[in-house]
Amino acid sequence: MSLAAGPSADSTDDDALAGVLDALLEDAEAGRPVDLEAACVRHPAFAKELRELFNTAGLMREFLPSGDRSSDDGLAETVVSGRETPADRTLGEPRRNAPHPPPGYEIRDELGRGGMGVVYRAFQSEPGREVALKMIRQAALASPEDAARFRREAEATARLDDPHIVPVFEVGGFEGEDASPFFSMRLIEGSTLDAELRKGPRPPRELAATLAPIARAIDTAHRAGVLHRDLKPSNILLDALGRPFVTDFGLAGRAPQPQSLAGAMGEDAPTLTQPGAILGTPAWMSPEQAAGRREAVGPASDVYSLGAILYAGLTGRPPFSGETPAATVMRVLESEPRRPRRLNEDADPDLELIALKCLQKPQDLRYVSAAALADDLEAYLAGEPVSARGGRFTDLVHRTFRETHHAPILENWGLLWMWHAAVLVALCLVTNVLQIRGVESRPTYVLMWTAGMGAWAAVFWGLRRRAGPISFVERQIAHVWAASMVSSSLLFAIEWLLGMDVLYLSPVLGLIAGAVFFAKAGMLSGALYIPAVACFLTALLMAWMEATLPRHLDWGVLLFGLVTGAGFFFPGWKYRR
Repeated sequence: MSLAAGPSADSTDDDALAGVLDALLEDAEAGRPVDLEAACVRHPAFAKELRELFNTAGLMREFLPSGDRSSDDGLAETVVSGRETPADRTLGEPRRNAPHPPPGYEIRDELGRGGMGVVYRAFQSEPGREVALKMIRQAALASPEDAARFRREAEATARLDDPHIVPVFEVGGFEGEDASPFFSMRLIEGSTLDAELRKGPRPPRELAATLAPIARAIDTAHRAGVLHRDLKPSNILLDALGRPFVTDFGLAGRAPQPQSLAGAMGEDAPTLTQPGAILGTPAWMSPEQAAGRREAVGPASDVYSLGAILYAGLTGRPPFSGETPAATVMRVLESEPRRPRRLNEDADPDLELIALKCLQKPQDLRYVSAAALADDLEAYLAGEPVSARGGRFTDLVHRTFRETHHAPILENWGLLWMWHAAVLVALCLVTNVLQIRGVESRPTYVLMWTAGMGAWAAVFWGLRRRAGPISFVERQIAHVWAASMVSSSLLFAIEWLLGMDVLYLSPVLGLIAGAVFFAKAGMLSGALYIPAVACFLTALLMAWMEATLPRHLDWGVLLFGLVTGAGFFFPGWKYRR
């Protein structure tokens, strides 16, 4: 497509840019070579915009969930035969511009394509069978990282031996200057779980019978040192008899292994992902994947994705979705899934509990392994109690005092909490000294506890903003803190209205602080229940001191400052950067 450079009007610029972009995308979809730099040289007036839009278009195509695409993506959709064929060719007719197949293979039809590979229906002359042949897209233009990722997928899948993992027959084409990497797999005649879920919620026993062997297969992969990292309904194939198979290990990574196995796998192998990279499909990925915490991704991440698939089978929709991939990622990070029975009143209660246990944001609250998930699904099929419904007292205690998935934000607050502890102790010390010396001027105390603490709050928040973007949960915590400051200040007004001496209601400060720590314990870490209880007990002790001790011995306000300050200082010390 040829367009003149440098149009005179803005609308003409937009039309020209759109035309060039469309031509490049059409070439990419058709499998023809794409020379982005040549297009930028021909159209220098909008070369920068062309690069950005072309890369964005490619990214969006990778990120769109399978239900939002006009055609299925990835290996899972491509291994299955029997799908609708494009109108410009008939089934069995080779796609135009198809690459030269590896020796011993004859390409008969394109089944589909993902971001990195194209899968063809092919005939393998020896031993004379139809296979799914995956080849890297535009091998001559593929980067070393693309080739390494493609090879990793082939080798990871080839070493897995499970009846419900699509077997790899041959891997080759990685050597030589004209290398065209490929691997061939069993051709599954049937459909995908994604196609079945688009019809709506699945019958409970059918759903459990489908996912139980898949969970076993994923456990097999984990024990072999392989993480899937992109489990979703479109990556679960169903043959003509309804038997499930898991495929598409394109984002496979190493699972944590004992030292002996890790050494055999090659601990010094270069990583193919960058720290902070988001791996997976947003609607089905775990919170640690959505946050880009690559070091935290493990077997529990695949368990989460299996739970998301189970949830979709119960409700007909994934646990989280948004108008954009970014919105979906934020919901995965911040929101809790709605109970399946609120979306589908016929959802089975036991399967609901199993799904919600998989979808816990803290990894330690999910199933300990994919095998444990399979055990519960098989127990459900056998009519036996499922472990997700039970719980020991020790488990309850552990859950009460665990950290939530928001706890890492304390790294941004740690040092500030230590400073806050010092400010609070100093304020309480000055207040108590003035009280013991008989200072009754209410405006003096009001000024310290309102203007003084307000100024410190402004400094605190300003320092926090300099450390980086403010998350949603941090804003919630800030609102709780602001409410406590308002409540503390209003005590002086209540004392004045009721005709009480100044600081007569100071024991209430312990109740306010205890309520604040209690709220933070639910949002951040159960360990904060300890200072919450300490503050409640301090309020009682302050009331006793107020009622029984002479003024010169009533150090209740300072005691409050020390207890509350410790509640801030020690968590701050733990999480400080």
